[in-house]
Formats: sequence, C-alpha cells, structure tokens
Amino acid sequence: MNILKITKATINDIIKLQDIGRQTFSETFAEVNSEENMTKYLEESFATEKLTSELKNEASYFYLAELDEKIIGYLKLNTGDAQTEKQEKNALEIERIYVAKEFHGKKVAQELYAQALLIAEEINASFIWLGVWEKNFRAVSFYTKNGFEQFDTHIFRLGDDEQTDLMMKKILKS
Repeated sequence: MNILKITKATINDIIKLQDIGRQTFSETFAEVNSEENMTKYLEESFATEKLTSELKNEASYFYLAELDEKIIGYLKLNTGDAQTEKQEKNALEIERIYVAKEFHGKKVAQELYAQALLIAEEINASFIWLGVWEKNFRAVSFYTKNGFEQFDTHIFRLGDDEQTDLMMKKILKS
C-alpha cells in the first residue's frame, strides 16, 4: 500500500522544493496567465537564494508530501514577522498548499492542511489565515469546506498583472 508521507523540508530539500513548486504553480496558473508573467514569477519565487533564506527562517515552515519517494505536493506556513501581511502575532498563515495535478482529489491537500493544524496547535495560534486567488475556485471551495471565511481582499502581483486574492481565515480559539 502506498503511504503518503508528510515531512518537514530542510535546506537539503531545496531542489525538490523548486521542482514541485514550479510544477504545481504552472499546472495551476499557466493557462490563465501570460508566459512572460509566469516565467518571471517562477524565477523569482523559486530562486535558490530566496528559498534558502525562507528555509532558514525559523518563523516559516515547509513540508513536503511524498508518495513512493516522489514529491507530489508541499505546504508553506508562516508565523510572526514571516507572514506576508501583518496579522496578529498568534496567527498562522498558510502561504501555499500545492499538489501535483494528477493527485488532485486524492486527499493530499487535506493531509497537508492537517499538518498546518498541528503546527497551529503547537504554536497556540488563535486563527489560521491565507490569501487565495478569487478565480481559483477549487482552492476557494477547499478552504470554505474546511471552515474558512473571507474577511478581506488584497492584490497579488503576477508579473505586470494585478490579481485579487480573497483573504480567508478560520478562528481556532477566542
């Protein structure tokens, strides 16, 4: 039986992270964005220096989803000052949950989300929040199903294109 493993990524996993990051972002957004904007985003977001610095940041966590020794998805979480937008100190941001297209609908994202909940509990977060592109209906539906509610919007820049992200959060404790 194939067992899905969720493991914390380290600096030694940088190539795996770059590969799965570029693959899943492309699968999700390439057909609705210009090639130029996609290339620029992928080069900047998954540059070795940037990922190295993010992996070394103690306020960020990366987890890899692995099946049969193949990386099929990943999760990036941020706390404190690593959050992409200023939120309360006791908040946990899910910056990314990405799963390879061939594994959509196979509960991989749900397992990565379960890992986020464990970290939220560990750090005693009062809520989890995230930004999700308004036109990524699959993701919006996933988060809604998991109890997230929209509380704001913000602009996400992909190259020269400004896109609207829904800001969503789930209260864990008051």
